[in-house]
Formats: sequence, structure tokens, C-alpha cells
Amino acid sequence: MSAIETIPLATGRKAYFASDFHLGAPDAVRSRQREQQIVQWLDTIRPNAEVIFLVGDLFDFWFEYKKTIPKGFIRLQGKLAELTDAGMRIEIFTGNHDMWMSDYFTQEMGIPVYRNPRTYEIGTKRFLIGHGDGLGPGDETYKKLKVVFEHRLARGLFSWLHPDIGIQIANAWSKQSRLSHYNHDDTVFNGPETEWLFQYSRSIESQQHHDYYVFGHRHIPLNLEVTPTSRYVNLGEWVSAKTYGVFDGSELTLKTWGVQ
Repeated sequence: MSAIETIPLATGRKAYFASDFHLGAPDAVRSRQREQQIVQWLDTIRPNAEVIFLVGDLFDFWFEYKKTIPKGFIRLQGKLAELTDAGMRIEIFTGNHDMWMSDYFTQEMGIPVYRNPRTYEIGTKRFLIGHGDGLGPGDETYKKLKVVFEHRLARGLFSWLHPDIGIQIANAWSKQSRLSHYNHDDTVFNGPETEWLFQYSRSIESQQHHDYYVFGHRHIPLNLEVTPTSRYVNLGEWVSAKTYGVFDGSELTLKTWGVQ
């Protein structure tokens, strides 16, 4: 577990959370439309945002070569750079689709990139925040694959491929993985007892108290009681639902972009 980081919230200031933009999917046209909506959302929350957490799978695939990044997504990158240049605090967590982020966002925009869940004190509440992949019981095959994909050797071998070849292969893999995942039973909420990120939250809560456990990955917006004093919140996704979280200093709520 990481050290606790403190983020004060002044009166009227808020913390925002979003995940699973999956930019690049399912095609360029719909991805561009979604990217424009995300930029509009960032402009809308800008006046009262103290911090913005982007909690993984911002891209359907992402790899940083030493001198090259994937083509596209320039509107989001430009908006993030504009916000950080103006002093906005933004933090990114990698997901299973963009685990190969390196130092591009940190060097170019001053945005820290985290690979594991982190604990924060935001205002007077304690949060555990992460993407959620590989946590909790089950999914042993993915957990083993994640260890392989995150290994320095795997990244190094992939970097030897020409970007035109490597990114084409990765996009094909990502598409097949996404189609398989969306047809899988684990995208359906069957109650708290079978929700593995809820089980993970409950396990951590038995060891150390957090007011909120905030994750993405599951593509299902959820706000469930872990104990009478702690909640598990899943942020959902932006491919269809366009849900995000807002913490006003006392309560974390889920909202939908475009819905008042």
C-alpha cells in the first residue's frame, strides 16, 4: 500500500474521477466524437476542479517508443497540457489497455502516471484509487499475462518492432480482447458477493479503513456499501454510459455527462 497523499479541498472545490475512455475504439470516427465530448467535459469541470483523476484505459491501446507515440488523440493531449499549464492537478493511472505508458505525460504535461492503487486523503475522506485490473479473487490467467506484459523484457522486445507494425498488431489484439471481454459474464453485475473489486475493497477495509474505493475497468457504474462507513465506487466507462465521479468534500457521487 502506498503512502497517504493529502489533497486539501477549499470551499466549492471538487475532485473528479473518470476512467475507460478507450480512445481509438471501435473506430476513428466514433473515437473522435467521444474525444470531443471528453474535452467538453474537461472544460465544464475546469472552474471548480481541484484535482482530476483519470483512472486507466484512457486509450484502447498505447505504447511509448523512445521517440514515438501512437498517432491521434491530440485534442485530449492538448487539453490536458492546457489544464496543467494553468496549474490544474491531474493524475493518471494505467489500465490493462494502456499499461505501456512510460514518461511521456509526465515530461510533456507534468502529469504523474501510476501503475498501482494509491491512497489519498482528499478533504477529510480517505480514498483508495486504481484502475482495478488484476485485483481481487479470480482472473488468474490475466494476472499471469499482466506480469509478462509489464516486464521490462516484453516492453523492450515490442519496442524493436517498427511502430507501423507494432501498433497494427497491438490494435488487432486489443480489438479481439475487447470483443471477448464484452461478451464475457464478468461485464454483468450479479450482486456484491460476486463483484470481485467489491471483494477486494472489503478485504482491504478489514485491514485499513478507507471511506471510498474508486476503480474503473469493470465498465459498470456502481456505488455500493462496503461497511456503514465505506463505499466501493466503480466509475463505469465513456464508450456508451459516459459516467464519472464527483467528490464535493463530503460525498462522492456518480454522474452522467450530458445529464443534469
